[in-house]
Amino acid sequence: MTPSAATAPIKGAISLILASQSPRRHDLLRNAGWSFACIPSDAEEWEAVDADPTSIVRHNASVKAAAIARFHPHCLVIGADTIVALDKRVFHKPADLNEARSFLRILSGRTHVVHTGVALVGPRGRADHVFVETTAVTFRPLTEEAISEYLDLVHTLDKAGAYGAQEHGERIIAQYDGLFSNVMGLPIERLDPILRERLQTEPKGECGQRD
Repeated sequence: MTPSAATAPIKGAISLILASQSPRRHDLLRNAGWSFACIPSDAEEWEAVDADPTSIVRHNASVKAAAIARFHPHCLVIGADTIVALDKRVFHKPADLNEARSFLRILSGRTHVVHTGVALVGPRGRADHVFVETTAVTFRPLTEEAISEYLDLVHTLDKAGAYGAQEHGERIIAQYDGLFSNVMGLPIERLDPILRERLQTEPKGECGQRD
């Protein structure tokens, strides 16, 4: 994140910030009726592969939100981080297509969990709020041909676990238990009431103004 991106003033009365460049998170928050600004955070993330996955997403969501909130103390900032975990291994975003293919082979025919950490920071010194939502996802058994076809259809290098549930997910996902939005990267059904409770005391036209 360049200083200009972090410190640029927000146009209009919007004082809710999504500290993410993910179009999936943007759409989920927008479709829930919230008006907000997007300021991507490039705070350094913890990317251990053998640590407690819930600790990882809680930490990363918090540092992402805090990195933006320090420049916008009047705003409520949302940070989020999503990872895939199977057994004791954590799957972050793949480094390349070979690793993406390896991830899909490992997940094939098995049930893994998707953890998304969400952090709310601010406004005006109010206490931070952090939570983790978890969804279990079962993959179909995937042949090498099915993996190749999926990788041809979907850009996976920006997705934890090398897949996006919202993009041709029917090709790889057999079932899931929990919030589908969580697999997409933002558990909006859980976040929405927290935002409304958190922002209900804000003056109209500032934090939490809804479309």
